[in-house]
Amino acid sequence: MTVPDDVLGRLVSRVRATPPRLPARGADRPEEGTRLVVVDGPAGSGKSSLAAQLARVLPAQVVHMDDLYDGWSGLAAGVERLHEQVLGPLAAGEDGRYQRYDWESGGYAEWHDVPRAPYLVVEGCGAGDPRVDDVSALLVWVETDDALRLTRGLARDGEEARGHWKAWMAAESALYAAHRTARRADVRLDGWGQVTWPTHGI
Repeated sequence: MTVPDDVLGRLVSRVRATPPRLPARGADRPEEGTRLVVVDGPAGSGKSSLAAQLARVLPAQVVHMDDLYDGWSGLAAGVERLHEQVLGPLAAGEDGRYQRYDWESGGYAEWHDVPRAPYLVVEGCGAGDPRVDDVSALLVWVETDDALRLTRGLARDGEEARGHWKAWMAAESALYAAHRTARRADVRLDGWGQVTWPTHGI
């Protein structure tokens, strides 16, 4: 997915116009905090592509939830690691740091620093956990139909991953129902980068 320039420009303008909320309000110099952009939505919808575009324009570091899940059954654990290792420290005015999960070896690999900076993009399933509401500058929901998502996923991971993908799609559906992520989002995009909500624009 490639988000059209006009849509990308409106997203970036909104982020830049929003005061930084990391560290949390009330810190000594909140104006020097981080503007957090969260890109969430079902797997295979185009979140990574949008995050890469945002990162180039802002510019910003990107934290991928794929690096935080500990495998196909690690959705909930990945969300907790995001808050414990990245967003929690940043909200306290400290740098974040996480250990990347290596899907091929089935274990944790190198550490990655997430220093305090003007902008940070976090993308991936579950990134829009309700706890981000108080610290994010923008929550974007990206969604496309299940058939296209599965096709994209199997093209990347291989046909042998079909069972994993089916289980993951069920798990993320339950998580999104509990978190009401789409309803809480500031803006929603389809799998081609077009705005579907709010209807009056960003």
